[in-house]
Amino acid sequence: MKLLLAPMDAITHQAFRNIVGRFGGCDEYFNEMINASSLLHGGPWEKFYLLDGPEPEKLVWQLTDKNGDKMAEAAAILAQKNGIGIDLNMGCSAPQIAKTGAGIAWMTKPLAETQDMVHKVKSAVENAAKDGEKAKRLSVKLRLGDENYTEEKLHQFCAMLIEEGVQMITLHARTQKQKHSRPSNWQAVENLALRFPEIPVILNGDVKDMESFERAKVTAPHAQGIMIATAAAQKPWIFAELKASSMQGSAPSLRAEDEAISLSEENGKTDYDDSFEMFDAEKLALDFIDDVEKYQPQEFWKTRLQRFFAFYCLNFSFGHYFQSQMINSTDNDDARKRIHEYFEKCPDDKIFRKNN
Repeated sequence: MKLLLAPMDAITHQAFRNIVGRFGGCDEYFNEMINASSLLHGGPWEKFYLLDGPEPEKLVWQLTDKNGDKMAEAAAILAQKNGIGIDLNMGCSAPQIAKTGAGIAWMTKPLAETQDMVHKVKSAVENAAKDGEKAKRLSVKLRLGDENYTEEKLHQFCAMLIEEGVQMITLHARTQKQKHSRPSNWQAVENLALRFPEIPVILNGDVKDMESFERAKVTAPHAQGIMIATAAAQKPWIFAELKASSMQGSAPSLRAEDEAISLSEENGKTDYDDSFEMFDAEKLALDFIDDVEKYQPQEFWKTRLQRFFAFYCLNFSFGHYFQSQMINSTDNDDARKRIHEYFEKCPDDKIFRKNN
């Protein structure tokens, strides 16, 4: 079963993907969504959204906009770059996105309008393929729908997507207004996979550890992959943890502390395999800041650090204190200082064991 990194705004940029890559990576990395209009206008920050590391061949470009013509134009650009394919965002329910007509709004617009957009994007992707080259994959990430959701309506919508050439569907099995406090409907993923066996259906939502991973596989055995979002933001090593535990059938034994893995190798890579069990948590945090400075514009540094550390800090003994310290740091140097101070006060947290 494939493991996929979900697209997350202000998180799944290259600096974060590098951290995931250092732990062995995943099968597919979805980048943070790209706004088609902004890409076409050639804004000063768009080049950072187009970075494709650490494994360009595994990257999926996620696209959003309210305008179908612009989605198609942008898809033609992205289809000529490295990676697996283009993913259309039809699942983002954030009000600032949905109210503009983007994200989940594509599920609530007249069906013909959404169908026209998908048709144009698919044509653009196919036309971008060079002679003799296979066109990039077209996929869609969506939710169940609005609060009037029925399985019949969802299946009718997905039938249209497949008819227009969509080759993979990721279902975040919640409705537009359902929050994460409500369990994701994994059975809906299974039903969708059974209804459309001709394409991969990917489960998204609530997989955060080995126990939930196994339950998801039992509930939706016909899903061909699991996409992980916020759990990966908290634990970038979760993909390696799930792979290792799946292969071994149980959690591996721990190494001695003096064998903790260093994350300092060049190009965001390490030379260890998925069987690692511990690492230097302070160094990971500092390396992330270094990569943010390298791969993000200065205007984004503060928000990128805030978003990552809001999750990462929760791994530690005094997680909420550490989280507030990092969110309130004034700049990157202050953030580094606060990291050093935390691990000086809590030295037992410095060497982090996977199964803490």
